[in-house]
Amino acid sequence: MILKMDRLPIELPTPSNPSPNDAAAVQELLGGKFGEMSTLMNYTYQSFNFRGRKKIRPFYDVISSIAGEEYGHIEVVAYTVNLLLTGTSKRGMDPTTTPLADAVNARNTHHFIASGQSALPMDSMGHFWTGQNVFNSGNLKLDLLHNFFLECGARANKMRVYEMVSDPTARTMIGYLLVRGGLHVVAYAKALEKLTGVEVTKLLPIPNLSNNAFPEAKKFMENKLHLKLYTFSKDDYQKAGLIWNGTHPDDGQEVEVVFGHPEGFPVPDLEEEPQLNAPGDDEIDPEMFADIAKKLGIKL
Repeated sequence: MILKMDRLPIELPTPSNPSPNDAAAVQELLGGKFGEMSTLMNYTYQSFNFRGRKKIRPFYDVISSIAGEEYGHIEVVAYTVNLLLTGTSKRGMDPTTTPLADAVNARNTHHFIASGQSALPMDSMGHFWTGQNVFNSGNLKLDLLHNFFLECGARANKMRVYEMVSDPTARTMIGYLLVRGGLHVVAYAKALEKLTGVEVTKLLPIPNLSNNAFPEAKKFMENKLHLKLYTFSKDDYQKAGLIWNGTHPDDGQEVEVVFGHPEGFPVPDLEEEPQLNAPGDDEIDPEMFADIAKKLGIKL
């Protein structure tokens, strides 16, 4: 089970220049082949289907811990897309004024036609994410090797999207994912080393560019977020430390397991988009909810 919290792993700044085309590019990090949808579902199904976990529990604990984190990564990318889309059309209730006229120039009109000007489970070209992106062979060595490759591919894509967009919202999010995704790369490399004896960490970094080249990522590195593997459970996955230990190949600092989750930050409160009927009912009376809450003894 996953403990759902109404928080994001980082605080997202408000976009300086909202852009539907920037949002379209960022979509690749959500629903692309190497996006967060893929990392979540790969590790989730590998954890569900893990056989012989009592015998080799530490590997199961690492995969499960990383799977738990990926849910929050989907959230932070989705909110970045949403913020980049907020304010990109003319708000209003009169459809004859063509409030969505500028949307015809957007690379991904799905954001305006198929949703409430918000994120969708698709890549940067509008192709919906598919379960065919999930790899779970059942062979631990092969799955770990795949996960290492998946995280390296994700890292490359994050760097490229960073180089495409200049908005601080997108770059802050990508900087964070470069650090946390980089930790996942190292975690799977360490797991392969424990399993095979091959020094996989000597391949790193892939691509051959330090996180320090990205100012937004450097900030998170200074807070040691590249060293902390969160289990997203206080009581379970206690043997993850048998894999996640020793030093980080980038800077030689000691890594650590945190039994729990990061505190997180409040999620952005997205404004209504009446031209899109989002949320779509201007007749809702806030007093009605206040009255119901009072009857239930809930303080709003």
